[in-house]
Amino acid sequence: MDKLNDLLQELGVSKVRLSKYLGVSRQMVYNYLVLDSLDKWPKEKKILLLQLLDLKEGTKEELESIKVDTEYLMNVEKRLNIGVKSGSDLDSFLDLKGLDKESRILLNDIAFLLKEKLEENKNNDFSAVKYLHNLLQSMDNVPEIKYILAYMAKTNGFISADEYAFNEDKQFIFESILYSALTLYNNGGASKSKVMESHKRFVQEIEAKKEEKLSRTQQLNTTKIQALKELGYTEINENNAAEVFEKIAEIQSRKV
Repeated sequence: MDKLNDLLQELGVSKVRLSKYLGVSRQMVYNYLVLDSLDKWPKEKKILLLQLLDLKEGTKEELESIKVDTEYLMNVEKRLNIGVKSGSDLDSFLDLKGLDKESRILLNDIAFLLKEKLEENKNNDFSAVKYLHNLLQSMDNVPEIKYILAYMAKTNGFISADEYAFNEDKQFIFESILYSALTLYNNGGASKSKVMESHKRFVQEIEAKKEEKLSRTQQLNTTKIQALKELGYTEINENNAAEVFEKIAEIQSRKV
C-alpha cells in the first residue's frame, strides 16, 4: 500500500478529496490506506478507486507500471471532479462568484473538514472550530496569525520549510522564536510555576484591551445619542444614516 500512498501523493489527491470521492469520512480513508492490500477494502470502495486510477486489479505490479504524465494526471483529475462534484454543496448556500477553480476547491475542502469535525466533536472540536472562526476574523489585524498558520503547515509537512508567502524577514524571525518556545514547552522546560508571572501579564493585557474596547463602545454610543438628539431623531434608519454619521463625526471633532 506504500506504492498507492506514493501515487496519490504524486497525483496531488488529498485525503479530503478522496474521502468525498469514496463517500466516506476522512478517518475512514486513513483506515483504508493502512491496510496491506486493496482486497481488504470494501468491494464498492475498491471499485471506485480502481476506476479513479484506471486500474484493473490494483496489484503492486500494476501500480508500479503507472507512468504519471500530464495526460494521466488530467484524466485522474477529471474523474475525481466528476465523482466529487466539487463545490456543488456550497453552491446551494454560498455565492461563489468571483472565486477561481482553485479557490472554490479549497473552500469546499475546508467546509468538508469543518463539517466532519463538528459531526465527530472529538476532544471538544466545536470549541477549536469556534476559535478558528475567531482567528479568521482577526487575521487582517494580526499578521502573526498567518505566520502561525505557515509554521504549522511546515511542521506537519504540508509545505516546504523554505516557503515564505508573507513578509520573509518577519516570518523567519517569528518562526525561529516560535520554534524555540515550542521546543521548551515540549521538552518540559517550562513548568506552570515558572511561567506564572508571564501568564499573569498576559491576562492583565487582555483585560486592559477589553476595558479599552468597552470604553470606546460606550463613548460611541454616547456620541450617537447626542447626534440623534441634536438632529431631532430617535433612531438611525436608512433615510437619515448619512446625516447622523456626519453629525457623529462633527461631534467627535469638537473633542479633539
